[in-house]
Amino acid sequence: MSDSENAIEVHRLTKRYGGATAVEDVSFDARWGSITGFLGPNGAGKSTTMRMMVGLARPTAGHATVLGLDYRRLPEPGRHAGVLLDASAQHPGRTGREVLRVAATVLNLPEKRVDEVLTMVGLTPAEARRRTGGYSLGMRQRLGIGHALLGRPRVLILDEPANGLDPAGIHWMRGLLRGFADDGGSVLLSSHLLHEVEVLADDLVVIGGGSVVARGRKSDLLAVAGTFCRSADEPALAAALRDAGLSFTRAAEGGLTVPAPAEQVARAAMAAGVVLDELRAAEGGGLEEIFLRLTANHAREDSTEGSRR
Repeated sequence: MSDSENAIEVHRLTKRYGGATAVEDVSFDARWGSITGFLGPNGAGKSTTMRMMVGLARPTAGHATVLGLDYRRLPEPGRHAGVLLDASAQHPGRTGREVLRVAATVLNLPEKRVDEVLTMVGLTPAEARRRTGGYSLGMRQRLGIGHALLGRPRVLILDEPANGLDPAGIHWMRGLLRGFADDGGSVLLSSHLLHEVEVLADDLVVIGGGSVVARGRKSDLLAVAGTFCRSADEPALAAALRDAGLSFTRAAEGGLTVPAPAEQVARAAMAAGVVLDELRAAEGGGLEEIFLRLTANHAREDSTEGSRR
């Protein structure tokens, strides 16, 4: 098994179902020692991309590697890459302990590793003896994360791991994943909880309509908020920006925020003879604002992605 510069490398992944394209030309990397947030609205192609990455869906084009190899070629993949794509995909007739014991047997792990993981994910002995069919969603998530951690992997690929966790559970998960990355591992994390991703992630990949619309270091992406400008004649300034093909939003305290470099805003104002009283870099609006702006043309309330799995 080769040791790649990046823990995960995704190259131009594409998935079509008949005439419909679920994922198109998606490329990104996940670095060692980092948490990569994988974001997108419902139906954007996140789950389909992750399923292709771990061999559960065949790409129409492109490929992905984990630790330098196709996931299916990893020897005992659970020892190298822990995966959680659906916490409900657990045998309802087995106890939590039995779920982990079966996986430990497959991975040739000692019985004591099951106890270690149950403690790690906060499932009590009484809960571990219960059948998973009676688990709450939060308990199934804890068990699913435990299953992903069982083989002491170096990479984690997690789809909505915080789903169903209460605030204490989310705080626990945050510390667990941060510690995993700080110890040199790599985490790819898909989540609709933007605040949690903003707190946790080092890097971001944003997907919309099946394609990547932004990727890079979180600090860089959040810093690119555009330009703030103000004029005594705000209607004239607004008209000048429209004539230059620039969009803008009105700030609550007055002035306009433009998703464009300051030089471009200044040229638009000068061409229209508008005097600017203020021109500066806009303050970052946080991940939610950036996410909504990047995915505005792709957001949808329903999702057919799940039916394509």
